[in-house]
Amino acid sequence: MAIAEVRTEFALAIRGLRKVFATGGRHVVALDGIDLEIAAGELVCLVGPSGCGKSTLLNVIAGFCPPTGGTILANGAEVTGPGPDRAMVFQEYALFPWMTIAANVAFGLEMKRELRWRIRSRVEALLRQLGLWEFSDHFPKDLSGGMRQRVAIARVLAIDPPVLLMDEPFGALDALTRQRLQDELLRIWAELGKTIVFVTHSIEEAIYLADRVLVMTYRPGTVKRAIRIALPRPRDPLSSEFNALKRTVSQLVLEEQVRYERAEMGGAVSCGGSERRW
Repeated sequence: MAIAEVRTEFALAIRGLRKVFATGGRHVVALDGIDLEIAAGELVCLVGPSGCGKSTLLNVIAGFCPPTGGTILANGAEVTGPGPDRAMVFQEYALFPWMTIAANVAFGLEMKRELRWRIRSRVEALLRQLGLWEFSDHFPKDLSGGMRQRVAIARVLAIDPPVLLMDEPFGALDALTRQRLQDELLRIWAELGKTIVFVTHSIEEAIYLADRVLVMTYRPGTVKRAIRIALPRPRDPLSSEFNALKRTVSQLVLEEQVRYERAEMGGAVSCGGSERRW
């Protein structure tokens, strides 16, 4: 598809995306036929069963692995590899243990050869914004998991990418810390206007955060349903409207989970009447 055909308000435009992996002498179709547009400033969450290709899709958008077919445009330019316009936040924090917190946050700016005074100013502003300034001279080992994840987010924000790609960034955290970081992410998103694509296994987290929740099918992964979340923020997970959405999304994911279990385990699995938590 020609770049001129994509409307400029889309931060990401995906056309006919296909990703095939060759493994163990066979070919595995991880993604197939994905057509997707994400508006600038939109917060989109991807949910689906294990093996549906959520993280693969994120890695292809990031440029870490090339698609087998199709096209990805980021702000109108075709994605051919990693770039400063797209930055990834991982679940594992991925901080340099030998660097201080300030040095970790400054790393991307130093790679871009920014002026030192600009680096210092940017790092201080981000650490203050995220409540980390008093720990700027500490090392990652000195911080809790939630604080380390805030450092990882600050490091990504330092290079000011228009698009943030987040691969289960809060998955390893306890429930209270996870909720605090969800609220922190929403605050940053509202202030900075970033486009965010967020992978999660938690349906409640997806509904709490997203403008849209995209439910992916079991392999080959594609978009089964896109659900607009029109609830006003801050959202109440105990409200009837929230729980109605949760039931709808849960049923869609459960259908794909059943397909996964049948394909992987060979058994007939019933999805009726069972209570599952995603």
